[in-house]
Amino acid sequence: MSNTASLRPQAVASEHIPLKPRNVAFDWADTPLHWIPGDPDSTHTINVLHLLLPAGERWFVRVYKQVLPYIRDERLRADVIGFIGQEAMHAQAHDEVLPHLKERGLDPTPYTAQVDWLFEKLLGDRTLPPGRARKWWLLERVATIAAIEHYTAFLGDWVLNADALDAKGADPMMLDLLRWHGAEEVEHRSVAFDLFMHLDGGYRRRVRTWATAFTALVFLWQRGTRFFMENDPSLVDGRASFREFFRAGRQGVLPTAGAMARSIPQYLSRAYHPSQHGSTTQAVAYLAGSPAATAAEARTTGGA
Repeated sequence: MSNTASLRPQAVASEHIPLKPRNVAFDWADTPLHWIPGDPDSTHTINVLHLLLPAGERWFVRVYKQVLPYIRDERLRADVIGFIGQEAMHAQAHDEVLPHLKERGLDPTPYTAQVDWLFEKLLGDRTLPPGRARKWWLLERVATIAAIEHYTAFLGDWVLNADALDAKGADPMMLDLLRWHGAEEVEHRSVAFDLFMHLDGGYRRRVRTWATAFTALVFLWQRGTRFFMENDPSLVDGRASFREFFRAGRQGVLPTAGAMARSIPQYLSRAYHPSQHGSTTQAVAYLAGSPAATAAEARTTGGA
């Protein structure tokens, strides 16, 4: 099925800006295990990001480096290169949280080993003959990344506006990591979709890979939350529950189930374009004042 002319995805031109990776530095020495005070369930639900993102974003980078020779649009090529730089920095920043968790008595290795297998083996490069089969597998992964990026942008927009985390006294270092990362996800939210549309754009592939990505994300997220709750040394009989998830959504410290449900028809609309959702202006404003980003830039330029 092809998009009709009247329903082709329309980008918001004012939302496009050149992309660049930003150096950041975080110090986890004073960050408690339950960095949302009194709320281990919400803390660990968000902590799953640290388990999924390093392997996932390194996978994005590997796939996109293979895609570069196929890009015929110079602006899109520059966007993809900027995207690669930002994603590599995200993977590194979240990777550095894992030793902190281990020091607090929660070893993430059993779970991250499974995630590494998923991205390196199941979704990794395959020994395929040159030609149609190899190109098909590359396009499948490009489309899958576009679907995943829909949700990373959704989460980025949410955390930039999650004032309830501040009101609950969430650890400022962790909040800065999440909002720096979330702001860059909003900033580059159109790149993966634009690349998919440039190389293929088939609606059936978009729906199929969305279904795969969404199912995998839900499975991995609930599994990761259960892993954290069951292995948290400070909890007695720690268990993840949907009741706690819905409670946290009502309080604003996690996205609501309703907001996540509404994101589904957004992506599946034939007129969908990521630039229609979220604000680049808000994202760039946060990045200009992010404590970690500004401190790293000051060190680089020799400032205070």
